Amino acid sequence: MRPERPPVVRVPRAALHDGAWGEGDRILPEETAISFVIDGAAEAVMLATPADLEDFVLGFALSEGIAKTPADIREVEFLPAELGIEVRLWLSETARQTHVVRRRTRAGPAGCGLCGVESLEAALPPCAPVDSNFGVVASAIVAVMSQLPALQPLNQQTRAVHAAAFFTPDEGILSVREDVGRHNALDKLIGALARQDRDCSDGVVLMTSRVSIELIQKAARARAPVLAAISAPTALAVRTAEDAGICVCGIVRENGLEVFTRADRVVRDAD
Repeated sequence: MRPERPPVVRVPRAALHDGAWGEGDRILPEETAISFVIDGAAEAVMLATPADLEDFVLGFALSEGIAKTPADIREVEFLPAELGIEVRLWLSETARQTHVVRRRTRAGPAGCGLCGVESLEAALPPCAPVDSNFGVVASAIVAVMSQLPALQPLNQQTRAVHAAAFFTPDEGILSVREDVGRHNALDKLIGALARQDRDCSDGVVLMTSRVSIELIQKAARARAPVLAAISAPTALAVRTAEDAGICVCGIVRENGLEVFTRADRVVRDAD
């Protein structure tokens, strides 16, 4: 049974507004340590918002290459701990053997996407190319990004969490997940779609954050042809996305966007 922890808490604070001090409180997002234990061995500790944890666990396993499909995870157990939540995963025999080999190439347990690896090559592996003929109209990306704030209940309360969403031109926004960590939000989205037997191959991943390399790596595993964000990408993310065949759109605002890679996937409205 999953331990119940509130995703938000109310805390007292003093506030200065228009030159006057006042007392009151504010709703803040919770940040909880999530410890992943796979087949009895410690794997990683992530700090995340304790909401949609089933999606987070599945998405993390898929985006980190621990599992290739949901069927690779035989069982998941959530255990409350004094400092957070322990998640125990048991893999199928094939996935377990693959994971054992993978662990032997690392110097130690990972606490984030690039921690615990013993070489630059292991930290920055090439992404599998995203082979897709998918295209999307630029104005559709702009329009759908403007719909996200109304679909972020945690951010409406706290103004302090990221969101990852997925939409297709035919179906609109299919899923939205929120977290204090942008990579956690994307893992939750990937997990939510996998639970629906879907990946990101026929639509656009939307992020309310900057685009760093770990988001490109996760998007590549989810076969996303387009990733669009309200902020800019890093230069390394652009190079990695170009090699992976992922279209990166940044600075998506009400008045437009910027396309950094694979511009052929974005249809200009005038065309």
